Amino acid sequence: MAKGTPKPEELTSSIDYNPPKTGWTETPVDFAEGTFCHGARPAYLETVGFPNAREWAPADEDWKLPENWKEIFIEAMGERLKKYRSFQLFMDICVRCGACADKCHFFIGTGDPKNMPVLRAELLRSVYRKYFTAAGKILGKNAGARELTVDVLKELWYYYYQCTECRRCSVFCPYGIDQAEITMIVREIFNLLGLNTDWIAGPVANCYKKGNHLGLEPHTITSNLEYLLDDIEDITGIRIEPTFNRKGAEILFVTPSGDLFGDPGTYTAMGYLMLFHELGLDYTWSTYASEGGNFGFFTSMDMAKRLNYKIYAEAKRLGVKWILGGECGHMWRVLNQYMDTWNGPADFMQEPVSPITGTRFENAKSTKMVHITEFTADLIKHGKLKLDPSRNDHLNVTFHDSCNTARGMGIFEEPRYIINSVCNNFQEMADDAIREKTFCCGSGSGLNAGENMEIRMRGGFPRANAVKKVKEKFGVNMLANICAIDRAVLPPLMDYWVGDVSVCGVHELLANALVMTGEKKRTQDLRLEDLPNVEEDPETEEGKEETA
Repeated sequence: MAKGTPKPEELTSSIDYNPPKTGWTETPVDFAEGTFCHGARPAYLETVGFPNAREWAPADEDWKLPENWKEIFIEAMGERLKKYRSFQLFMDICVRCGACADKCHFFIGTGDPKNMPVLRAELLRSVYRKYFTAAGKILGKNAGARELTVDVLKELWYYYYQCTECRRCSVFCPYGIDQAEITMIVREIFNLLGLNTDWIAGPVANCYKKGNHLGLEPHTITSNLEYLLDDIEDITGIRIEPTFNRKGAEILFVTPSGDLFGDPGTYTAMGYLMLFHELGLDYTWSTYASEGGNFGFFTSMDMAKRLNYKIYAEAKRLGVKWILGGECGHMWRVLNQYMDTWNGPADFMQEPVSPITGTRFENAKSTKMVHITEFTADLIKHGKLKLDPSRNDHLNVTFHDSCNTARGMGIFEEPRYIINSVCNNFQEMADDAIREKTFCCGSGSGLNAGENMEIRMRGGFPRANAVKKVKEKFGVNMLANICAIDRAVLPPLMDYWVGDVSVCGVHELLANALVMTGEKKRTQDLRLEDLPNVEEDPETEEGKEETA
């Protein structure tokens, strides 16, 4: 945990839901340590041609803004009000009913009313009224309007980088106002002023140059996978030989680069490798389009489009029929909601059909990209996999619905179907904390930095609290999910708030249970931990000694 992060009991005791003594327009923003990300370093912005690259820090008084920063902001806002009818609607339609007020994980974890979605949007609506409505221009403050000053700009920046674009508030809004869409537009305007965060701009620059957020070179990707292949061989006795950049393969597999490099994502990657080998799947990895995630989505639509395009350009170069995508969050929201408008339809490929079951994935008719939980659930449904769920008997599993795949795509049943097929012990969290009402991990949309750990722990408090309840009631010790960001940020969240609950991808659980053709007797799971209830093999040296 980052130095200076309060202890859990200190953090909970500091949450105060009483309104501040001053009105929201008179309560200045406090850039307290641990609650915001660093400003982007110039080199990252220069790499992708973003404007106003310079050294700056959010806590500084002088943000080194362009001289005409206000005109840039107002003009950009006006352009987007004309371009996006939804944005215009979201600015006008809110009746401040408060249905969203207590639904945001950051409000629950901070008590700060400006983290209520209704008030977070009001920070921008006040500017909208001043410059884009007759009432605001004439009546000013009496009509809820206010000038765009540097202090107002800083307030907007602070709170719009405390929104994870999870869209939980929109589920409860009677008008369907999508706060995530508002946040995306505001961040896009910030982008024009060079007000990016380092943790977002870095992965964007890396992905632009190297094809993945981590900046992994092709040989690093293959060598990292070699380590995983060694572990698989130790566990199963089977040597897997995947292919890379192979032209003519039927399927291109794309997954978040986090699964190639860091635990527990690497165990999920091992699961993919074992599944594909067992199926004899005709697929290939790409070391160039080696990233499913899209941090460009957190800067501008144009950058998200550019980063999305590399996947399709690589599919075209390799001549594959369709794309299979790994367990990721925003990769799928981008694919499901934006790809067709940006780069689609991908008519140079074919409508995806499972080569194992013959199932035609009509939902991917345009994008030509299938989510791996859909693919695997279909395999299980058709009886194509031999599974031994008892290998996961040391795990008592619950499932975290990742925001983008749950609310963005409606993927609720497939991961649960897989888990229930490969585990004997599965427990659901409370109804108001799962499926479309799921709580965010608290670190999505590029907030998973190290310097803002306090706000991350506050934002993740509701999710952790729901896990804590099933741990205490059922003895849950594993939190499964289908998002690489979740696999990166939930472990510290569990350690901070809950304790003794590990985190995994669904395909790690699948691979534990998968009985592979020709495998040796398994005694360890993918983490090289002893499997439960495995009797000693009498043919082993230990068994021979006992017999003698």
